Order: sequence, then C-alpha cells, then structure tokens
Amino acid sequence: MVTVVIAFAMNILVAVAKSVAAALTGSAAMVAEAAHSWADAGNEVFLLIAERRGARGRDRRHPFGHGRETYVWSMFAAFGLFTVGAVVSIMHGISALSDPEPDADYLIGYLVLAISALLEGVSFAQSVRQARAGGRRMSMSPLRFVVRTSNTTLRAVFAEDAAALTGLAIAALGMALHEITGEAFWDALGSILVGCLLAYIAVFLIKRNSEFLVGQVAMPSIRDDMLRRLREHPDIDRVTYLHAEYVGPVQFYLVAAVDIVGDLPEHQLASRLRSLEAQLEEDDVIVEAVLTLSTVDEPSLD
Repeated sequence: MVTVVIAFAMNILVAVAKSVAAALTGSAAMVAEAAHSWADAGNEVFLLIAERRGARGRDRRHPFGHGRETYVWSMFAAFGLFTVGAVVSIMHGISALSDPEPDADYLIGYLVLAISALLEGVSFAQSVRQARAGGRRMSMSPLRFVVRTSNTTLRAVFAEDAAALTGLAIAALGMALHEITGEAFWDALGSILVGCLLAYIAVFLIKRNSEFLVGQVAMPSIRDDMLRRLREHPDIDRVTYLHAEYVGPVQFYLVAAVDIVGDLPEHQLASRLRSLEAQLEEDDVIVEAVLTLSTVDEPSLD
C-alpha cells in the first residue's frame, strides 16, 4: 500500500509539471510524457482500489475470499496505461510528423524532465526496495521476483516507474536531437517511442493479470515449502499429491492427498483430516485447504 501511495503522489506532481512544460514548449515528446504521467496517476487509483477490495476476507458467496479481484482492478489499470498512455502518445507523435511543432523552449523542457526524473526515482526506489526484500525471501533477483510475484500492485508500480524513467530519457533525447538538427521529426519520434514503450508494458501487465485470473499454480519454491511442512507434520506419514493455486496475492487454495499415521477407523480419519485442514488454514496464506486420503499404490512426492 505504501508503494502505491508514494507512486500516486509522485505521479501527480510529475503530471502537473509535464503538462505545464508541454503547454509552454509545444514539444510532442513532452505531451506524450504528460499523458504517460496522467495515465500512471489514474492507474494508481485503480491499484489502491485493488488493494482494498482484494483484502476482504471470505464470506458465504466467496469461499476463497476476494483476492482475485485485485487482478481485475489491476487489469483496468493496465488497460488505462494502454489507452491513455500508449495510444495518445503514438497518435500525437504521428500527428506531429505531419504537422511539426515550432522550436520548443528547450531549457524549460530539460528542467521539467530533470525534476520528473528525481520524483519518479523516489517512487522507483521504493518499489525496488520492496522487490529486493521479496526476492531475498524467494532467492530470486528483484527483476525475476517482479515478473513472477503474485503481488500485482508491486509489479505494476515497478514496471510503470521503470517505463517512466526510460520514457524521460527518450523524451530528453528527442528534444536534444530536435534542438541540434532543427528537425521536429526527432521530437515526434520520441513521442511515438514513448507510446510503444507504454504499449509493451501494458500488454505485459495484462498478460500476467490474465494468467492469475485464469489460474496460476504456486512458484516451485513455495510449493516445495508447503510439501515440506506437510511431510514434517506428526500426523502425516506421506504425501502423494499436492496442488497449490493462487486465489489472490500470496493467497492459496491447497489440495493434497496424504497418508495418515496409523490405521484409524473411518470416522476418526474424517475427523483427523478436518482437523489438519483447519490447522493449515491458520496460516494466512492458505485460504482453503482440502485433504484427501492417498491409496496404497500411489508413490510419495519427493
């Protein structure tokens, strides 16, 4: 939540600065960057909604809770990035190619880009810290963790901030080439490139959110940890099947086939299974646990 709030505050400040600079300079690349920042700011609202609604617990109509709703609202944010950020930037760049803007006030443009880079850097640093912490827990690099994590808001903020810093560099290069050559083509090209960058990020975020909505199994390290905990339980002799699927950010639906220690009567076995399920569900990350009995011929999982 802190990461999203910081990103929202920084994007509002950056969007205002870029909009003023775009009006004063007439730079196509600056217009694209302003659209980018306003899109990011709007997306943070969707991400805040996603965090709040996804945190609601289980109820009778939603036995797995509301965690998957996080991916729905994050999908809206990704679509917003694509339509408001990418499409507007590309269309404005194409328009500037046919109707070039006059020479811009480059000093104002460079100052605003520098200030924007500083503000975007503050937000990006926060998301990088969170990604590093998560990566250490999973023995992954921060970038790989961002790609694989079920925390869709972290992934969105990290990707948008990285794209924002890259877009600032593209805009600065476009303005510099416009100033050096006197050709507005470079400024317009910068706008188009920023739009293409945003389109790529948006498609990536849409794809990852859709994968979690359709059904994404737990990362191998998480599954292995769940298997280890089951095998170490004093009431479980062996585990022959294990399925762990995300039902929200760091929330799982767990199904396992186990062999209970001893040779208990049927009614005692049923009670033991229900007790084990309840114990597993005491862990906040396991929303629902379903245990069945293994058959004699089923091999144990390694």
